[in-house]
Amino acid sequence: MDEEHGFLLFKVALSIFFCFLSWRFYITTQEKRHKKNGTSVFNGPKSYPILGSALAVMANSHRFSQWVTDLIKLSPTQTIVLKSLGGNLVVTANPDNVEYILKTNFPNYPKGHFTTNLMEDFLGQGIFNSDGDLWKIQRKVASHEFNTRSLRKFIHQVVRQELCTRLIPLLDKAAIEGKVLDLQDVLQRFAFDNISKISFGMDPCCLDPGFLPDSEFMVAFEKATQLAAERFRSFLPWSWRIRRFFGAGYEKELRASIEKVKSFAEEVIRKKMEKSEGSGTSEVDDLLSRFMDTGMDKEFIVDIVINFILAGRDTTSAALTWFFWLLERHPQVEEAIIQEIGSSNEIGMDEVKQLNYLHAALCESMRLYPPVPNDSKEAATEDVLPDGTKVSKGTRVSYNPYAMGRMEGIWGKDFEEFRPERWLDKESGLFVPVDSFKYPVFQAGPRVCLGKEMAFLQMKGIVCMVLKRFKIRMANSSADPVFITNLTAKMEGGFPVRIEKI
Repeated sequence: MDEEHGFLLFKVALSIFFCFLSWRFYITTQEKRHKKNGTSVFNGPKSYPILGSALAVMANSHRFSQWVTDLIKLSPTQTIVLKSLGGNLVVTANPDNVEYILKTNFPNYPKGHFTTNLMEDFLGQGIFNSDGDLWKIQRKVASHEFNTRSLRKFIHQVVRQELCTRLIPLLDKAAIEGKVLDLQDVLQRFAFDNISKISFGMDPCCLDPGFLPDSEFMVAFEKATQLAAERFRSFLPWSWRIRRFFGAGYEKELRASIEKVKSFAEEVIRKKMEKSEGSGTSEVDDLLSRFMDTGMDKEFIVDIVINFILAGRDTTSAALTWFFWLLERHPQVEEAIIQEIGSSNEIGMDEVKQLNYLHAALCESMRLYPPVPNDSKEAATEDVLPDGTKVSKGTRVSYNPYAMGRMEGIWGKDFEEFRPERWLDKESGLFVPVDSFKYPVFQAGPRVCLGKEMAFLQMKGIVCMVLKRFKIRMANSSADPVFITNLTAKMEGGFPVRIEKI
């Protein structure tokens, strides 16, 4: 039997299998409550022999964060266990558990084989997809670089240049012409240009004021992130390996996209090495140059830079997309931010740090719509979480910032409200951070996000420049947008807006 016929039979068999499983069980998001000693005890989603909760997970994969949040709210411990063919998944919104996983017993909860294997061909052994010594080496180098004022200054200059020469002219043109823009797409392009300059020292020119061109690198990177996320949604945890072996379905396109991303990164590194050897000196502003100066292996550097592009491209654009939508719905918050910004045309790095209300509004926005709504670890040994949940070796343990932002026990009865004031001291008006294990939007513990400070500097700079010049209004306000998750959060269907000049 040739490969083509073998694959055809495999597809037919798999289709029959899915039809059988889906029969009568498509909507399986049933929750059971039983009375025990006068209290309500939650037993989790519908579970079947062998399959466990897999059917319920599959039926709700398109709204996983919302579904998990509803289940966690029913649990007295704010923790649930989803059983599946590939092993159990523990999902928690309990701050004590989060602190235990991310700090107290950190060595027992690495990224783990499940996640690193899924992402290895795309992210390689980069900092966000590695454990142990490989992670420690990269963390040490990256931590040093991110704490240098020269890199912070370089990032500030890059962001300001992109704002002044591209984003502001684009918004100005859209306002004059009355054009509808997909702000989510615009912010992704803005972030992609920025992170490419910061990481590679090269400009893909994705945000041109006259038109919105697609660079081959941007298209390949976007496709790779979208398709890699499909692996996490596979009904059978190992089925993506079969598709990859046969080059079937999205795996064929994913492989092509990853090859383009890798070859592009390798070409940039080659040119930088040639330029450095020719001049006898190296430019050390961008991250690539800084990592090259450490003497690391070229393949390793490719992985590192691709990891940083993934982290910097989607997170800030996702955060700002939801932030601008929330401002449109809460004009009093928008006005308070504008008043705090004032009339100054020049807002530098030191000035934006003083914008307490803006900082609070951004934190409040990410509480409700975190750029990374779910993060998983894997238990290296058998364990028991602080809330009593038993964890077997190899079990995936996930904390869910999306759910945590919607817990009354953490945020009070007004947890559903967008209220930046909850982050401010009532007397001084200064920003007061909450425990990072109650608000793990930037992770916490040893793996806390290195780019947190710079992410805030970028976001504040963008908001200041935009709100001083424009009002952003939804093109269609009849329905609330839908929160979806790939590797990071997205607004389903984009964010169409009209721009009004002030």
